[in-house]
Amino acid sequence: MKINFQHKIVVLATLCATQLSFSQKKDDNIGTEVVNVVKPYSPSISDAFKVKETPTLDDENTSKKENIQYNIFSFPVASTFAPAKGKAASVDKSAEEKIFSNYLTLGAGNYGTVNAELFVTENISNTDYVGGMLRHSSSQGGIKNVYLDDKFMNTALDLTYGSRTTGMSWNADLGYKNQVYNWYGTFPPFDDATLSTIDERQTYHTLYVGGRLGFSDILKESSVKFTRFWDAFGSAENRFVVKPSLEFDVVEQKIKADFVLDYISGSFDQTFNGGSSFKYGYTNFGFQPSIKINKGDLSMNIGAGFFYSAAQESGESKFFIYPKVTASYKVVGDLMIFYAGIEGALQQNSYSDFVQENFFVSPTIGVAPTDQKYDVFAGLKGKLASSVSYNVRGSYKNEDGKALFKSNGFDDSNANTDGYTFGNSFNVVYDKVKTLSLFGELKADFSKNVSFGINGTFSSYSTDMQSEAWNLPSLKLATTLDVNITDKWYAGASLFFVGERKDQFITSSLNFPFPIEDVTLKSYFDLNAHVGYKFSERMTFFLKGNNLANQDYQRWLNFPVQGLQILGGASYKFDF
Repeated sequence: MKINFQHKIVVLATLCATQLSFSQKKDDNIGTEVVNVVKPYSPSISDAFKVKETPTLDDENTSKKENIQYNIFSFPVASTFAPAKGKAASVDKSAEEKIFSNYLTLGAGNYGTVNAELFVTENISNTDYVGGMLRHSSSQGGIKNVYLDDKFMNTALDLTYGSRTTGMSWNADLGYKNQVYNWYGTFPPFDDATLSTIDERQTYHTLYVGGRLGFSDILKESSVKFTRFWDAFGSAENRFVVKPSLEFDVVEQKIKADFVLDYISGSFDQTFNGGSSFKYGYTNFGFQPSIKINKGDLSMNIGAGFFYSAAQESGESKFFIYPKVTASYKVVGDLMIFYAGIEGALQQNSYSDFVQENFFVSPTIGVAPTDQKYDVFAGLKGKLASSVSYNVRGSYKNEDGKALFKSNGFDDSNANTDGYTFGNSFNVVYDKVKTLSLFGELKADFSKNVSFGINGTFSSYSTDMQSEAWNLPSLKLATTLDVNITDKWYAGASLFFVGERKDQFITSSLNFPFPIEDVTLKSYFDLNAHVGYKFSERMTFFLKGNNLANQDYQRWLNFPVQGLQILGGASYKFDF
């Protein structure tokens, strides 16, 4: 039997009304009821739902995504373009300069100046090598207002043989040096008869043999050297120095131990006043242990020095203990580093060292060690820019037995009439000297072709027995500039300034009394420059000028220096 659609709707409506009549019961009085609240409702933040910036749509119709299809209507296009094959771009770079193993330099200038230098080295095998250097510099003199011969000559020959392997390196050295100088600084000027009797020439000889040995494990470096030094007046000196150095790690800390054996003995033929010969000699033993500590930006070296000096001729044998503590802290990385320390050491002086510092000492001086009790210093160093570095330092040094050069003066009653007794030589005196100094330095590499540097030191001295710190300047300045003008041309200049120094000249006579005269040596500056031309990779020509301002100054009392000096020459590089 078939029921139409209208009849279905009527039946369905009748059933819904019947159902509602049973589920609803009308009652106006809902009554009363007691509700006991067991726990009050305490809402918390977690009970609330935060409104999201991007709401979630749970509606089925909304969340449903439509599938979208993209069609590209492509069709061929005719083209005549043919791409070229890719290749790496070339980088412009300068040609690598060839390094030669040997060179020869020759130069000549006014005052009869001659300079020569020859350096030769050759690899015998993959590990062994041999080398040598010959140097010569001389001048025929010609300083104005000088009455004695002022020429000089300096010639040296050094030979070496060595070997370098992965675990060990060593070399043996042999050398000889001959130096000729003249005590030309007479004061006051003598008559011709007296000048003709003065033999102002002095000749120095130095012969040495030594070597170095180093291992990569514990014995980092050990050196030994024997030096024989003598002159034309019967003076002679022997010195033997051994310096082994050990270094090893203990509990991640680096331990270092330096040992020193310094033996020296010498003699002079006579005293300044013509007395008998005398000798000197010392044997110094030193032990300097230290530990290196690195903790982040802080680096420290903590140690001490123990020395025993045994006097062999005159003097006392003594035991010394010195501090040896240094530290550095990176305040701002490499831009600012603070460093400080306190160090001391026993420094053995020698006749040879005095001569190299002042060629006009008399062969009658006393030789003794210097007790540098302590040197307290602190400073800042770092970089002002990537190519500009600086260093500022202040120090206070206390030295007992510091060597000072002082004029010998002139005594017309002196029984010794050798060429150094006419007010034209220097003695060495010792005193307790305390030095307060400030040092500053600035270096800049403006580019690979321009570099500049300047430094200065201001010092204040306090003496005990001597009235002045003889011949020590209170101010020293130096500046340098080097420029590569082109690939072929280069040039440079330097300026040195030395402040006033004090000396004392004593003239004594049996007939006329002369007072002791304190002399102030004037400050001076020395301007130097050079220019060079690289003719080829082997040949270079150069021109140098010294004392360009033609300053008539005295480095030592009564010893004026040469004026304007011009030197020209060439350097040649080669291989065998």
